[in-house]
Amino acid sequence: MEQRNPRLRWLIVWVVAAIWMGAVLARLGYLQLFCYSDYFAKAQHQQQRTYEISPMRGDIFDRKGRQLAISIPMDSVFADPAEIKEPDMVARLLSRVLDVPAEDLEAKIRDSAKPVRLAKKLSADMVERIDEMNLKGVFFQKENRRVYPQHEFLSHVLGWVDVDEKGMGGIEQELDKQIRGRPGRVMVMADGKRQFYDRNEASADPGASVVLTIDETIQYIAEKELTAVIAESHAHSGTVVIQDPSNGALLAVANWPTFDPNDPGKFSAEKRQDLAVAAAYEPGSTFKTVTLTGAIENGLTNPGEMIDCQEGSIVVAGRLIHDHKPFGILSVRDVLANSSDVGTIKLALRLGDSRFYDVIRDFGIGEPTGIELPGENRGKIRTVDNWTASSIGSVAIGQEVSVTPVQIISAISAIANGGTLYRSHVVQEIRGSSGADLPLPKRPEPTEVTDPKTAATIREMMENVVQRGTGTPARLNGYTAAGKSGTAQKIDTNTGRYSPTQYIASFVGFAPVNEPAVTILVVLDSPVGQHLGGNLGGPVFKRIAEQVLAYLDVPHDVPVESDSEFAKKNKSSAEPDDSVVQNDLRVADRKTQQEQATFQNVVSKSSASRANTGTTDAPTTVISEEDSVDVPDLTGKTVRGVTESCSRLGLIPELIGSGVAVEQTPDPGTRVQRGSSITVRFGRAAAVVSPAATPLAVQRNVN
Repeated sequence: MEQRNPRLRWLIVWVVAAIWMGAVLARLGYLQLFCYSDYFAKAQHQQQRTYEISPMRGDIFDRKGRQLAISIPMDSVFADPAEIKEPDMVARLLSRVLDVPAEDLEAKIRDSAKPVRLAKKLSADMVERIDEMNLKGVFFQKENRRVYPQHEFLSHVLGWVDVDEKGMGGIEQELDKQIRGRPGRVMVMADGKRQFYDRNEASADPGASVVLTIDETIQYIAEKELTAVIAESHAHSGTVVIQDPSNGALLAVANWPTFDPNDPGKFSAEKRQDLAVAAAYEPGSTFKTVTLTGAIENGLTNPGEMIDCQEGSIVVAGRLIHDHKPFGILSVRDVLANSSDVGTIKLALRLGDSRFYDVIRDFGIGEPTGIELPGENRGKIRTVDNWTASSIGSVAIGQEVSVTPVQIISAISAIANGGTLYRSHVVQEIRGSSGADLPLPKRPEPTEVTDPKTAATIREMMENVVQRGTGTPARLNGYTAAGKSGTAQKIDTNTGRYSPTQYIASFVGFAPVNEPAVTILVVLDSPVGQHLGGNLGGPVFKRIAEQVLAYLDVPHDVPVESDSEFAKKNKSSAEPDDSVVQNDLRVADRKTQQEQATFQNVVSKSSASRANTGTTDAPTTVISEEDSVDVPDLTGKTVRGVTESCSRLGLIPELIGSGVAVEQTPDPGTRVQRGSSITVRFGRAAAVVSPAATPLAVQRNVN
């Protein structure tokens, strides 16, 4: 047999080796050049665990450095599916502590390829109980919880955060980017046996802190007095705004109803709405200050000019407009003091549509103030092209125009400070985590809306409103004050017409007159009974102003009188209350006899009326079942309770007195036609209600 050539055999070996090495090198090159990213990612997934560390949100302070919102570290529990061999067992054990269905926890563990959060921000007791279980693959990570120490205090301005620490309202939302900070990361390395051996951490950057213009003490005063007047008036909602007229800074923003930002989910969206910036309303007579400012600045009148108010009626483009009472000839000063619609409309007609519209826009009506709060309503004033022939008469007295509380208070502050419009704002400083100041949100530049001489004239006229006009209940002891009341009918959403029973009662003013330290606005939506802005909002303005001016150490500019002297001096000059309902619980004792007499008088008149129309207590005409109802027993019900009961049955309540219902006519069970009037007298039975179950204002009177 012929032997092969040894050299050929070696050649074959080398060729085979070369081909094998070439294949290996080609494969390695392919893996390194084309598959590197995929395999590297798989290796990282197997060897690394990355967790995000939530940043610490910056604190929120009042203007004096008092904490209003803070963040505290708390433990959240995580599960690593790669470390858990029996998810069902782990889920059952944790379910007992977390109060979460075991199947939900098991699904989270099984469905995740990386560590998953099972529960956030646990109490110390829960952390201890889970830690004692010593469950493999279950661990804790520090996260921050937002806390509002004073609960409902200033809640609408502060806002709240969601479960992921994202701002959802107020300053928390508007400045979320600055307050939230930047999250950190923790990277942990694991070997082939899934044992962690290294840790890399990039710390979170804390968020910036915010210093507000709000003063905690002034805010407390505003909220306290707003709560009291809501309890007395049974209003649907209310707002109090206090501003520094020299720069537009808001010192207090109080809304009712309110909510607790620590648990916002328990409250409706309506309660979480910031009425001061989001709720536009027709301002009514408070808007007359803008109308008269335009007329005086344009040289069309002066405070001493006499105006014929035509006994309380005027026709504008075929539309008849009535005053709230008939007036003859009044000076322009008294047109404002007595809140004459006719006199105001006559001055607006001199201005004309275009000039009047320009004045309104100069005061910032119809455009946002730029306040650092979300959801601001711009209000509404139609362009002149969209005005009807009679619109000027409506706009002059605060109808066909809507404003927000922050808009109207800025406009009045412009009159108070000499003619400069500063837009409302609530942010004083933004401090970075390093302590350096950060840029403030851009706000509109101040603008001159009227000259100082005109502003001084309007201030004097507004002081006259408080001294002897519709604002006398707002007169201060020891300080001069200027203001304007407003009582605006609301639009009935069902009919599209002005409601005869629903009102916005408001009062806006400033003090002291010559060097104003504060401007204060009080707005009450749909009060029950007493609804005149001067009688309802004026006393609230007085109580707030006297407390705030004393707190700010503002010197008295008129002599301080004793309470008895001041009350006696101002009793005769107070604006008469022509409303049927008297809701002031503090004077119930003195009114009881008068209310009984009034009740009997109403009953007598009703009987006489029925006699004159041939109607008796046992009517001969048949009332259909469809249009008739039985009079309910209203005894013991509050004013609001009586109103709601009658409204449901289509009856019209005539309410006398305060407290709870003690007498009514017709008697309970009487069959009457829908639309009939039910006269109800209220009395002192309210005084025995348990203080724990009564509003703050009632408790004070009981005690």
